[in-house]
Amino acid sequence: MGSWPFKTGWCLSSQRKATSVEDATSVLFDLPGFAVVECVELDGDVRRVVVMQLAEEHGCPRCGVVVGGRPYDQRESRVKDLPFGERPLLVIWRKRRYRCPEARCAQRIFTERSDEIRLGRRSSERLRRKLAEADAECRAYSRVAAEYGVSWWLVNDIAVRAAAQLSVEPPSVRLLGIDETRTRRVRWSREQDTARWVREDPWMTSLTNLDPAAGRVILGLTPGRSSQAVCAWLDARTQAWRDGIEVVAIDPCAAYAHAVRTALPRATVVVDHFHLDRLANQMLTKVRRRVSWDNRDRRGRLVDPEWAHRRRLLTARERLTPERFTRMWNAITEGDPSGQIIAAYIAKEELRGLLALAKKRPTREQISTAKYRFGARCAMFAHIPEIVTLAETIDTWWPEIDAFLRLNITNARTEGSNRTIKQIKRVGCGFANQANYQRRILAHATARDAA
Repeated sequence: MGSWPFKTGWCLSSQRKATSVEDATSVLFDLPGFAVVECVELDGDVRRVVVMQLAEEHGCPRCGVVVGGRPYDQRESRVKDLPFGERPLLVIWRKRRYRCPEARCAQRIFTERSDEIRLGRRSSERLRRKLAEADAECRAYSRVAAEYGVSWWLVNDIAVRAAAQLSVEPPSVRLLGIDETRTRRVRWSREQDTARWVREDPWMTSLTNLDPAAGRVILGLTPGRSSQAVCAWLDARTQAWRDGIEVVAIDPCAAYAHAVRTALPRATVVVDHFHLDRLANQMLTKVRRRVSWDNRDRRGRLVDPEWAHRRRLLTARERLTPERFTRMWNAITEGDPSGQIIAAYIAKEELRGLLALAKKRPTREQISTAKYRFGARCAMFAHIPEIVTLAETIDTWWPEIDAFLRLNITNARTEGSNRTIKQIKRVGCGFANQANYQRRILAHATARDAA
């Protein structure tokens, strides 16, 4: 078939490299399968670029008959594309329209098509690929839309389509971490049948991969922080996936422990030491505040030694210089004749010493000795209710603590993923739709793993 005459230089072979000035603009524009046929500057610092396809023959979308030569007519449509330069760029696709030569074909007239600008879309595929990176970069859709001059709805639609292609089944892991994060404020809704007000759970449970060698961290999310929510998520996985779980790290939460024992009976449960250290610090703070009220019938003030040294009381012993430790010890001893604050401080440090054994690969004898020392200190201070409560908590969770001391597996990666989850919520200024919130988190986790 004959070719339709155009300005010299626009009609290029798809395998030809730029060797002259005529096609240099097309090479710079770099839209595969297209050539720049016109480039002008409009009023308002707007540049207008007209592109046309390189292919001279196109098949009828209904019957498949290939048509070429002079087209029936041309139509222009505006296309959103990647920005090029600092000034606004208006991209126009000049489309050819053909008549189908097949008499029995119901498609009388058709328009040429391209994989770079799909049918029914006004945005190029390379722009859509760039917009799909919004979740991976943890950026607000509104900011991405403003940067590329598109609507929020387009960015959201592309993100939803990309998330729909993600694998629903998480990868197989050996080490599983479970922790909760707050998603929103408490909400109350009224049931239609009973007209009762029901409190909606503002929490969400995240399940993560604790293996440092693995790429993807967040495996799944489930609303709520109950044992039923965790069991429902685990039951949705395959039996082979559940059998591959060897160790599960949690915080001292009875609901999570019950869910793991129910859904993963073969897995070993460990308690993260961070939460136990925090319990010890909270115990010490409660004792300090109670003693201040008992001795002075008021809250602590800067002139009170227990208030002035409150930060040093919570600081690890090895992080204090000998001078600061001596100054704190003498001041607390003089300010608290009952010795309860010092007793709470000793119990806290004994628990820290017990948990620190996890990094040293301790033997059974070392663990037993450290546990006996902590228990003996707590027994000496049995008249202090806060210390008794801490000792009872340690005794209740001792099987899980003993597993942590032997395996030294923590929930640190889960705590780090909680920071990512909160950052996504801050970027979006909160999410009213729980499903949309979870989709963005999983899309971000999957994109980071692919990167």
